Parts: sequence; structure tokens; C-alpha cells
Amino acid sequence: MKDQVIVITGASGGIGGALARLAGSRGARVVLAARRSTELSEVAARSGADALEVVADVTRRVDVQRILAAALERFGHVDVWVNNAGRGITRPVSALSDEDFDEMMLVNVKSALYGMQTVLPHFQEHSRGHIINVSSMLGRVPLMPQRSAYTAAKHALNALTASLRMELRGRWPDIHVSTVSPGVVATEFGVHALGGGFDSRQVPNAQPVEEVAAVIAELIEHPQADVYTRPGMREQVAAYFAAEDMGVAEGRILSAARPAPGPPEPTRS
Repeated sequence: MKDQVIVITGASGGIGGALARLAGSRGARVVLAARRSTELSEVAARSGADALEVVADVTRRVDVQRILAAALERFGHVDVWVNNAGRGITRPVSALSDEDFDEMMLVNVKSALYGMQTVLPHFQEHSRGHIINVSSMLGRVPLMPQRSAYTAAKHALNALTASLRMELRGRWPDIHVSTVSPGVVATEFGVHALGGGFDSRQVPNAQPVEEVAAVIAELIEHPQADVYTRPGMREQVAAYFAAEDMGVAEGRILSAARPAPGPPEPTRS
């Protein structure tokens, strides 16, 4: 990873911020992009002397193009592009508005599409490079009905990622395209979800961002198509899709996710 130029979107905190700090500590030259200027500067200050911050909104194609231009101006090339920006939602399918659905697709899918299409010609020119799309376990298994449109968006992102990988396979075998699927990670993601949500930092066994960053760093150093951030996740996905009746599998998922009943309410006189 030393001396590699790594672009990370959604880098002002969470997974993106942790990855920036880890990559910088290993000698990478990181380009950090996010909308929150103050937070972005704080991450950049801890991501190596060469860290470059670019305040940008990745839901705008022109901003994504500006990120690449800034990286090339400073470093002359890009080795890895990590599409990490995203946002959740807390609404079931029955309550989704057009605006809800469009927002989820824009932030979680189109932003990554802009990143892929923007950096791809540069990678093709050099016949090498690595695109990493940070997805979610929800993009594989619909574990949480209240995350409905987010789940749909991550399924779409997975399909785009695989389609690009297959498109490039024959002519550009050294351009890698990867998916990373975390589970519940201890970040502010839930708090910032559209419609509000639970604070995943308070969820028992939520995965620390440093663990997820370490998985992505390993992926950068040893590219492969698809990785999960904890043991057992791949098997869970395989079991869901191998089920003879997905409805039965979904019932088990809901039962496992349902909190145990608490003590009875005290009687009031």
C-alpha cells in the first residue's frame, strides 16, 4: 500500500475516516472527499503528511470529476478509488415516498456510478487500477425491513459492481472491481438515516470501524471480487439464497432480530 494513491469518498468519518487513517499510517497517499469540511480536515490531519482533502458532494457528477482532477494534479495518478459515501433510511416499503427512494438511489448508487465512470478511463489508460464499492450485508440479505430502499440501493450497487467487473475482465484483467459488505458498524450511520434511526454505536457487537478498515486495506493489498467484514457472513448469505422457501428463511431472520421480551410492566393503581 505504500506510495499508492487512494481516493476515498465519504471520508469525513466512519469507515471512510478509519480507512484514511489506516492507509495514511501505511504510507499511502490518500485523497479524502466529503461534504463536511471541518470533519474532513480533522481526518486529513491524521492520515499522513501527503493527505489531500477535497470538499465535494459525490451526488453531483461534476464534483466527482473535480475529485479526480485534484488527485491527478497533486499526485499524477490514482491507484485505488473507494466509493464509500452512503446514507440509510428508516422506512418500510409501504411508507416510502418518491423522494425517499430517489434519495437512496442517488446517494448510494449514482454516486458510486459517477465514481466508477470518472476514474475508469484513467485506469484504462494505464491498464491497471482498483475500484472498491462499499456495500452492505443488506445488499445481500434483506435483514431489516425498515431499511427497505437502502437495501434495494445496495442490491443495485452490487449488480453494477459485478457487471463492470465482467465488462472489464477480458481486455483489462489488471483493473480490479470489488465489493465490500459490512454488517452493523459502530458509526453515526443510523443517527443520520433518512427518517432517523438507532445509534449503531450502542448496538451490542457492532463492528468497530477499525476492523472494517483493516478488511478494506487487506483487499487493497490483495484484490479479490467480493469480501465480507466478519466471519460467517458469507455463509449466512449462501444459506438465504439456498433456502427452498425464502419466506421461511425471512421468518427466521425476523425471529432472530426480534428483541427478547422484557419484564412485565408494573401495575399502576
